[in-house]
Amino acid sequence: MKHIGFIGASGLMGHGIAKNLLAKGFQVSLTAHSRREPLQDLLTAGAKLVERHADLAACDAVIICVTGSPQVEAALEGPSGLFSQARPGLVVVDASTSEPDSTRRLAARCAALGMTLVDAPLARTPVEAEAGKLNTMVGASPEVFARLEPVFKAYCENIFHVGEMGAAHVIKLLNNFLGQAITTAAAEAFAVGAKAGIDVGQLVRVVSAGAVNSGLFQAMAKTLEGDYTGLKFELNNASKDLRYYVHLTESVKAPSLVGTSVHQSLVTACAMGYGQELVPSLVKAQAQINQVKIEQGRG
Repeated sequence: MKHIGFIGASGLMGHGIAKNLLAKGFQVSLTAHSRREPLQDLLTAGAKLVERHADLAACDAVIICVTGSPQVEAALEGPSGLFSQARPGLVVVDASTSEPDSTRRLAARCAALGMTLVDAPLARTPVEAEAGKLNTMVGASPEVFARLEPVFKAYCENIFHVGEMGAAHVIKLLNNFLGQAITTAAAEAFAVGAKAGIDVGQLVRVVSAGAVNSGLFQAMAKTLEGDYTGLKFELNNASKDLRYYVHLTESVKAPSLVGTSVHQSLVTACAMGYGQELVPSLVKAQAQINQVKIEQGRG
C-alpha cells in the first residue's frame, strides 16, 4: 500500500487526509473537483493529478471522501468511474458518510469485479484532518484491515476496527445521531429557557458542572456569546446524515421517535435558510421559531 488514489481532495476533510498521506511518504494521485484551488499545495508537495476517476485504478488503494452515497456511486459507477477500469485486487476505501444499503450493494459489485470495498467513515473536524488526528471506524476483514492500517495511521489518531464491511457506516450513522440529538436538544433547551424568562447562561453553568456536560454542549453554549463556529459542520450535511440514519431505522424496522424528531429539526433549520451555516446555527433557527432572543452578546 504505497500508491494511494484519492477522490475528494478538494473538500475540507479530504484535503487534510491527502496532505498527511503525502507527508508520511505515500505516493498520491488524485482527481480534481470543479474547485481546483485547494489542490495546489498538494500538487506542489508531489501529488499527481489525473483526469478521470478510472485513471486511479492503477493505484494500490483508492480513498473516496465525498458528500454521501450519490457521489460515491458516481465515483464508482459513473461513465469514467473506477468500475469502468476495474482491476482485480484494487481496494476501495469509502471514507464518506454513506447509506449502508448502498455500501452493501457497491461492495457486492466490487467483489464481482475482483475488487474489495472497505467502509471507513470519519469523525472529528477539518482541523483534525489537517493535523492528521482524525478518528475512523473501519469495516473490513482482519486481513484487509491489516494491510490498510498503515494508511489509516497516516491521517488518524484513533482507528477502530468495528467489524466486517458495512459495520462502520452503521456505527457512523449511530454516532452522528447521538451527536445531533445533543445539539438539537441544546438549541431547543436554550429557546425554551429564553421563552420562560430565565437567564440561559445559568443553565450553561449548571450543565457544565454535571454529567450532561460534553464538548458538543459547550460548542452550542458558545452561541450565547455570538460564536456559531464551535462545530465546523454544515447543517445541510447534518440533515443528510440524519436522513440516512432514519433510512437505516426503517430498513431494520426499528421505531425512531427521537431520530425522526432530530431529523425534522435539522430539516426545519435548513428550510429556514440556515442550511449552509454550521450546526450551532440551530440556535438561530430556534430563536426565530420561538420569537425570542437567545444570544446574550459577548462580555
